[in-house]
Amino acid sequence: MASAVVTPARRQQLVRFFLVGVVAASVQTALLWSFVDVGGLNYLIGAAIAIEITILFQYVLNNAWTFHRSQHSTLREYLVGMGKTNLVRGTAIPFQLGLLWLFVTWGGVAYLVGNGGAIVITGLYRYALDARWTWG
Repeated sequence: MASAVVTPARRQQLVRFFLVGVVAASVQTALLWSFVDVGGLNYLIGAAIAIEITILFQYVLNNAWTFHRSQHSTLREYLVGMGKTNLVRGTAIPFQLGLLWLFVTWGGVAYLVGNGGAIVITGLYRYALDARWTWG
């Protein structure tokens, strides 16, 4: 049962990951809106592009702040870590886009609201994989 206890260091890491996620979700939403409403892209295509941009953005922030104790500091570590986070988060893209489509098509919600819901639902999945594999 001791493994279920969240240590202060793990709690701090979760809070930082959450805060980076909130900032990135805001950036992703702004990008999505600009791609769709300003640029005229389909919301799913705009979401895919916005997601990839924020994957890179989040890696930079998480490496510097959230996972600073196991930070990738050499160029090789940094690039390998960026590749790993792209694989981890890349596996979440189909889930996030699928949820977005479901929310918009079947749920009748606005695409920006649906995107927010999809971000929240896939967030724990991304944290678990990033914490264990990218910075583990």
